[in-house]
Amino acid sequence: MNMQNLMAQAQKMQRDIQKKQEEIDNTIFEGKSEWVEVTMNGKREIKLFKINRENLSDKEDIEMLEDMVTIALNDVLNKIAAEIESKMGAATGGLNGLM
Repeated sequence: MNMQNLMAQAQKMQRDIQKKQEEIDNTIFEGKSEWVEVTMNGKREIKLFKINRENLSDKEDIEMLEDMVTIALNDVLNKIAAEIESKMGAATGGLNGLM
């Protein structure tokens, strides 16, 4: 393979990666727990944060609410990470260790 073909392949891969990143950035992801709902885009920007107040009865619920917020945030961040792995793994053709 000559250098010109190699450069063309690298440029195509770079365009593919950029396109996949834009797709991920514009995708909306939802994370939920029993009391909390979080919506983020692929840039990890929070678009919605909602607390289901029906389940809150008193101040003792604050600690549980904090746990539910953590669960919902981790849920949505895991979904974003899985999408990045799915799309970027395909775009890089298994070169993840080199990037």
